[in-house]
Amino acid sequence: MDDILRAGVAVYNAGEYHAAHDAWEAHWLELERGSDDERFLHGLIQFTAAVYHARRGNWSGATGLAESAREYLSVLPATYRGVDVDAVRTALASLRTDPERIERTRPPSLAIDGETLLPGDLEFEAASVAAEVLADEYDRYDEAVVAAGIEFAREELGSARTRFITFVMDFAADDTHRDVIYQRLSEHVERRRQQERDVAGLFD
Repeated sequence: MDDILRAGVAVYNAGEYHAAHDAWEAHWLELERGSDDERFLHGLIQFTAAVYHARRGNWSGATGLAESAREYLSVLPATYRGVDVDAVRTALASLRTDPERIERTRPPSLAIDGETLLPGDLEFEAASVAAEVLADEYDRYDEAVVAAGIEFAREELGSARTRFITFVMDFAADDTHRDVIYQRLSEHVERRRQQERDVAGLFD
């Protein structure tokens, strides 16, 4: 759970409020209903959704989500899995009473063990989760290409090769050059696939 938690927090702090919950959703759906982990992720998912709706001017959606997120987080201790839950509850209370404040100030950051993570701070596995949710967020990226890049990167772990690892981590971290990084990743994925087809052809 650590990697998906860190990925979602980093993506949220990068301003990708809608994509952030995708890092958590699949894992959340597998958790025992009513467990602390389930309530924790459910609350964070609704928190990021509330921020997303407030940023888009959907005040009723934002306040409703803020209220239900506070309910999910209400039974948790002040800090849970390194996240300052009290700070999230305070932000949700403010959002519920005045959702338009999101237009006046940047939404509150999330931190784990006091560290406000960004995608560039992530280790490979968490960065791969961030890369997948960011690819899913934008139509201009083919999720299958990014997924293939991640698999090729995993094959590089522990070896001297780092090309695909670098592409995946840069795709997650560098929003300014993400399109160029994706293009290069796509070219290398296709080249790798062609090599695999060529090798397979030798044994047909």
